[in-house]
Amino acid sequence: MSIEEKINQRQFKSSYHKLALNLIYTTGSLQAFLKAGFKKEDLTLQQYNILRILRGNLPKPLSTLQIRARMMDKMSDTSRIVDRLVSKSLVTKSINTIDNRLVDVVITPEGLKKLALLDKTEDRIAEFFSAVSTEEAENISFLLDKLHG
Repeated sequence: MSIEEKINQRQFKSSYHKLALNLIYTTGSLQAFLKAGFKKEDLTLQQYNILRILRGNLPKPLSTLQIRARMMDKMSDTSRIVDRLVSKSLVTKSINTIDNRLVDVVITPEGLKKLALLDKTEDRIAEFFSAVSTEEAENISFLLDKLHG
């Protein structure tokens, strides 16, 4: 179904306007799809993103500033999200030994187990994009990279 049909709009100011609305609509659909999978594991998209970042940096810790720089949602309150992950025993945090103004964050074994469960959700992303081929997915990614490159 086209974006025109999805949002019941037949005219757009330009092709760029149509593209922007299509990206916004698609992003919302993808986020809703992912949220459903993460909700089963009592995680938000931002919490998942932090766990994914920390797993990728093992065994080294990351400061909350380093985490924020690598997050997809730059507007997230990283410290608050990390505190929620600490309360769920999915990460630990400690004062940085070199600079006591920084907090080091490390994923716990429980956090790694949680991510292992969510790896299946990542596989479900292919379901969301099943209408496009692998080659088309590569082309779309290339074009999106050009937009923010």
